[in-house]
Amino acid sequence: MLADGDVLTLRRDGGDFEIRFNLHELMSSRNAVSETALAKIACARVDRRSARVLIGGLGMGYTLRAVLDEVGREAAVIVAELVPEVVEWNRGPLSDLAARPLDDPRATVRVGDVADVMRTSPAAFDAILMDVDNGPDAVMVAANRFLYSAGGVRLILRALRPGGVLAVWAADRSAGFERVLDGFAHERMEVNLRGGGGPVHTIYLVRAAM
Repeated sequence: MLADGDVLTLRRDGGDFEIRFNLHELMSSRNAVSETALAKIACARVDRRSARVLIGGLGMGYTLRAVLDEVGREAAVIVAELVPEVVEWNRGPLSDLAARPLDDPRATVRVGDVADVMRTSPAAFDAILMDVDNGPDAVMVAANRFLYSAGGVRLILRALRPGGVLAVWAADRSAGFERVLDGFAHERMEVNLRGGGGPVHTIYLVRAAM
């Protein structure tokens, strides 16, 4: 149970796992295409060899695994995960889904709010990947709404090194968030989950000033 009474549960459905938020599916192991794309797109825009990357949200470990596969031996990847149980699940029943990314010495987990990590880490990261919700219009924790405001974007950009990149994952396009991003240098990309005319997820990219 989360601090405000919401309930996060892990459920197995046949060969797949689901993490549910108040009984609604938040994420599943069925398809990790867009999480992998989030990592590839962000890491392609930084020096992968020694990149310092912050990931907001551990999920099922797919985004962390994809980042680790993209960056070099000298890189460091920090994951901020608000819910301790999610970390425990990734060390236990979910560990093999993404080939045990938490065992990689380049990876560090901080249990807590990703916003707190950024507030105490000015100009610390080459890339910040936000995968904490189902998107700006589908936040899991009310406090996360700030992350998708102009003030939240400015906070994230202050935690980036000059020229660093923010990548935000969203299940759906968000007109409201796009209006916020009008004040920043940004682009929007769509990731097709199945090829052809199947469903798409959205990735928003924002560049820190040089």
